Amino acid sequence: MIHPHTYIHPNAKLATNVKVDPFTVIHHNVEIGEGTWIGSNVTIMEGARIGKNCRIFPGAVISASPQDLKFEGELTTVEIGDNTTIREFVTIHRGTRDKWTTKVGSNCLIMAYSHVAHDCIIGQNCIMSNNTQMAGHVQMGDYSILAGMCAVHQFVKIGSHAFVAGGSLVSKDVPPYIKAARSPLSYAGVNSIGLKRKGFSIDKINHIIDIYRYIYNKGLNTTQAIQYIEEEFPATDERDEIVTFIRESGRGIIKRYSKNSNDEGLTD
Repeated sequence: MIHPHTYIHPNAKLATNVKVDPFTVIHHNVEIGEGTWIGSNVTIMEGARIGKNCRIFPGAVISASPQDLKFEGELTTVEIGDNTTIREFVTIHRGTRDKWTTKVGSNCLIMAYSHVAHDCIIGQNCIMSNNTQMAGHVQMGDYSILAGMCAVHQFVKIGSHAFVAGGSLVSKDVPPYIKAARSPLSYAGVNSIGLKRKGFSIDKINHIIDIYRYIYNKGLNTTQAIQYIEEEFPATDERDEIVTFIRESGRGIIKRYSKNSNDEGLTD
């Protein structure tokens, strides 16, 4: 299963049925789980922890040192969950003293030429489409999707089940369950299609839509909207997740699109 034209450091720990194609280099202090395939010309550097049944395509570089001038060589990791696919020429850098790790969850798809910087935490079942670039310390919730060529500012948070349109510059936090689009990046409605595909009932989706009406469509500021939602809406997991996300937002959440900008306004 290990091609003779590969280099694997004697201290690397590979499960017995890992397959490694030619011209790949695996450094020391690396662990790779059962059933994982490593394509040709892949470089897996110190600190990589790769789960079971992953697929890593040619040219990817996993666990290189972070591009952070504060990094002083501390022993940090990249952790990749089971059943995750990493396509051609993806780069994933290990953590710094901030979180000591960079994490990509299970069942994720990281498409070609994407970059995941140091200390990013990507949840389960996420998709990053081609050429998406993620700066350091970004957090991405479960089942969220970044379409092609997105650029995500450092320390941004993207909520679970969110969808961000291709070519977006993401400099504010994107709350859970919504679509984000246009320039500047703005609220574009609830991600109803994505939620239906994940088994959300119509009642739950309508509940989420009602919550976001008060956040974005009723002329309330964020504080007023959150207060109203907590007082008037029944307590549900979705309500509490939205409220907590917005309350804990460090960069502030994206706004509703304004007709004062250079694009058309969104409809309700």
